[in-house]
Amino acid sequence: MSIRRFVPRLVVAIAAASAVVPAAAQSAYTDPAAIDRAVAEFTGSSIGTPGGALRGVDRRLRLNACRGPLALAWYGTTRDNVRVECTDASGWKLFVPVRRDVAAMQAAAAPVVKRGENVSVVMRGRGFSITASGEAMEAGAEGEWIRVKPENAKEPVRARVERPGLVTIPMS
Repeated sequence: MSIRRFVPRLVVAIAAASAVVPAAAQSAYTDPAAIDRAVAEFTGSSIGTPGGALRGVDRRLRLNACRGPLALAWYGTTRDNVRVECTDASGWKLFVPVRRDVAAMQAAAAPVVKRGENVSVVMRGRGFSITASGEAMEAGAEGEWIRVKPENAKEPVRARVERPGLVTIPMS
């Protein structure tokens, strides 16, 4: 094949590939609006309202596309942030601040575990959880970290209060 025949075909192939690249590049990222919707569903409140995100996720972020569902959890002792995580191998994690109203903050600060109370201690990691009994060494509200002495342990450990009678030790 002569170079004259090859060049026009090459130009057509490059033009066709460049027309496809922008669409493929857009699908390579997670849509920030999808993150906003997931946070609103998780908190039960829309952006800017009490209990909802302070503002939408920055549209300039270019986060790798997440093939699985997003993992959302409260973050912070007063539940003032939502941790959003893509658990794929090339995943990412971000924190979305939440608008708290005074009544909700006071309710969140009320201890739900009392010192000396028997609690379930759950160690959680990716794909496993281990449960044991323990004793709370101090009082704590939901989301707070307290000292807990698991059954048959010599020393207390730090665990996060999830709800009355349940504390967790995240391993991830």
